[in-house]
Amino acid sequence: MGKALEGVRILDFTHVQSGPTCTQLLAWFGADVIKVERPGEGDITRSQLRDLPDADSLYFTMLNHNKRSITLDTKTPKGKEVLEALIRTCDVMVENFAPGVLERMGFSWERIQELNPAMIVASVKGFGPGPYQDCKVYENVAQCAGGAASTTGFDDGPPMVTGAQIGDSGTGLHLALGIVTALYQRKTTGRGQKVLAAMQDSVLNLCRVKLRDQQRLAHGPMKEYPQYPNGEFGDTVPRAGNASGGGQPGWILKCKGWETDPNAYIYFIAQAPVWKSICTVIGREEWITDPDYATPAARLPRLMEIFGTVEDWTKTLSKFEVMDILNKYDIPCGPILSMKEIAEDQSLFATGTLVEVPHPTRGSYLTVGNPIKLSDSPTEVTRSPLLGEHTDEILREVLGFDDRDIMDIRDSGALGLVERMAAE
Repeated sequence: MGKALEGVRILDFTHVQSGPTCTQLLAWFGADVIKVERPGEGDITRSQLRDLPDADSLYFTMLNHNKRSITLDTKTPKGKEVLEALIRTCDVMVENFAPGVLERMGFSWERIQELNPAMIVASVKGFGPGPYQDCKVYENVAQCAGGAASTTGFDDGPPMVTGAQIGDSGTGLHLALGIVTALYQRKTTGRGQKVLAAMQDSVLNLCRVKLRDQQRLAHGPMKEYPQYPNGEFGDTVPRAGNASGGGQPGWILKCKGWETDPNAYIYFIAQAPVWKSICTVIGREEWITDPDYATPAARLPRLMEIFGTVEDWTKTLSKFEVMDILNKYDIPCGPILSMKEIAEDQSLFATGTLVEVPHPTRGSYLTVGNPIKLSDSPTEVTRSPLLGEHTDEILREVLGFDDRDIMDIRDSGALGLVERMAAE
């Protein structure tokens, strides 16, 4: 069975997280992703946060599955020739360099178009065109500039960033969609185009409900926020703690063992259609008809009291026992799962969401598989490449160089000192 993106060749000039997230997803769908790396060192994450000496870090391995690696010094004349050949033969170039780097390398959009008018050039940048377009951006900067941090945390505390990498990985996912869309349009136009995913834009897209709430502020207090009715609303969207952003009142509640287990909690939603069931489960049947609790409008100013009463019940049970009981009544809830609990969840292995991957230098490691499942294009997760592992293979099979050509390229220093010495 063929892969969805089989036949698409990606020239991967990305590093760290945002770009590699994008190209890994494309590789999982069958694209041939050729990762271009600096001789001798490669992607900086090969050594960042390293947990085993002389082995690629998990930071690198978990973002570069299913790719091929070629080392290339593009500052040498031969290296530049090889890169030009790769541009001619690839469908997409993906890069997340700092602004202006490609141009300084001699590969402006105009030059790339000369070499391959059908090439799609996809870029991750921190900001789009504007006053900050030349600024460097990292994960937490993107979360702050995109509105996430200002709306995360509790109202009486500072802004907070989230552990989910919505700036880096979130932008990579947006860029992957842009690339696939550009490839689809190329079928009718025959032309390449530029695809830009700015990290600020991507975070803001994921925070759209907060932009919604910014506009709602002009028409009175937002009653689903915990600041209602006793707190104050200013002129900007406040931090809402663990309140839901979708209009369904929810909160994180303690479960049995919370005193020693930092994750003995459950997220509970007081959904209106199952209010009678909630009252029955927690032993407060009188609330079903009590005018102070019987309707959603009546409950809004009493939400924290309601959650406190529900918590008195959840604290007598484990989070999984709570979930089992509430699910029988279709009451929305979800356990706070630790990374340890997730890593041991066999159902996630069964679906391919978690995968054990063998590696020649670090042994087997656990990684996240493709989160998107296609019925006719199943994903096989293969290990990340060693630095320059596929250099000869790419020069020979992709670019059509013969032994003499490859030797000339090596002797020129285009593949780096380490590779020349290894060949000798």
